[in-house]
Amino acid sequence: MPASTVPWYVHRPFQNHIEPMPTRAFIFLLICLLPLACTDSGTSTGAANDREAEPLNIEGSWRGVLRSPGGELPFGVEVSRQEDGYSAVIVNGDERVETSGVGVIGRRVVINFEWYDAEISARVAADGQSMTGHWRKTAAEEEDSTLPFTASRTQSFRFTPATERVFPAKDIGGRWAVTFTDDESSELAVGEFQQQGDRVLGTFLTPTGDYRYLEGDFVGSRLRLSTFDGAHAFLFTAELQADGSLLGDFYSRDTYHATWVGNRDPDASLPDAWTQVELSNQLGQFRFSFENIDGQLMTDQDPTLQGKARLIVLFGTWCPNCNDEAPVLVDWYDRYRAQGLEIVGLAFEYSGDIERDRQMLKRYRERHGIEFPLLLAGTSDKLDAAEVLPDIDKVLAYPTTIFVGRDGQVQGIHSGFAGPGTGEHYVELVTELEARIQAML
Repeated sequence: MPASTVPWYVHRPFQNHIEPMPTRAFIFLLICLLPLACTDSGTSTGAANDREAEPLNIEGSWRGVLRSPGGELPFGVEVSRQEDGYSAVIVNGDERVETSGVGVIGRRVVINFEWYDAEISARVAADGQSMTGHWRKTAAEEEDSTLPFTASRTQSFRFTPATERVFPAKDIGGRWAVTFTDDESSELAVGEFQQQGDRVLGTFLTPTGDYRYLEGDFVGSRLRLSTFDGAHAFLFTAELQADGSLLGDFYSRDTYHATWVGNRDPDASLPDAWTQVELSNQLGQFRFSFENIDGQLMTDQDPTLQGKARLIVLFGTWCPNCNDEAPVLVDWYDRYRAQGLEIVGLAFEYSGDIERDRQMLKRYRERHGIEFPLLLAGTSDKLDAAEVLPDIDKVLAYPTTIFVGRDGQVQGIHSGFAGPGTGEHYVELVTELEARIQAML
């Protein structure tokens, strides 16, 4: 299909093909944009005029903000002009998050994250200096997470304008022992922060992974950190207490809230990721039987797996640390497949809608260039996942990576994955896991 005939909202300038926008995403776009179109004149004439307006140049740097229940959740947006449209990346500190396409017609903009079934839809102001709209992401049970979105060209700060900054009296850089508490449970974590002036970068490591690249500031006694990747919108706030502890709140998307407390501790640590999940099969095997993306059944007895060292990975396309691990798995598969390594991904998705979940798996496979089998195993609820995997005692984290030797015996189960946002921890983990693969081969 020639580019000129492709609808504006599905154009993906840096990919080699065109895919239709998901139906529910298109419906959401119509719901969000049509009312906005009427605000110009109070009638639908405003929408028609807007569609016919001369396209605005949106190239450049923007300060994006989601209106979280905890306040502003800011992030950077870098928009570039291509020969056939625009592309965009989301900026969180040192992280650059790709988007799957940018559609522009007149003053309407859609920034798409198709691998997460998510998008930002907005209307650019007449002067081209700001935009207003919504972010939407399909969440569990086909419900949508939505947050109001604004962006401005003229603001280059993360949280606090230079004119309002109060230089912090203390430096919170270093390692912190942290406990997150919500209505149902508590979780131990380790906070690692780097501070330069009032700017703070860092992350929280947890027994199941990490909270990615966080960026923010420490002004006066107040800490604020945020990150956004199209699917995950995290906001952390805290106040430095008189005793030197941090007392704060954590907000995720539009619904989740937890409190947290942190105490500086250079020796803070997490439970051993190799001991959190145990094998319950007395024969030392891990069995599975699920359909692949094309609906074909694959089991642990598949001829392609016999005599091979295997990684069986429990993951979800919605999971940030699974998306961090995927490029590493692809690299290992490329380098070790000829020596006898096979990888199988068992996907646990949000919706339970088989066709929708298969579509998400296809996008995940395409995004990461995956050649090993991906099987649709069930829904993301960890209790439900454990029921369809009777050979392990529980599912604690996505991803969970099961190492199986050439003889079919399980040699280790690793819960979680520390992504590149954790710096040296990511490098150390990848090195450790690769050594396990080499030993199995």
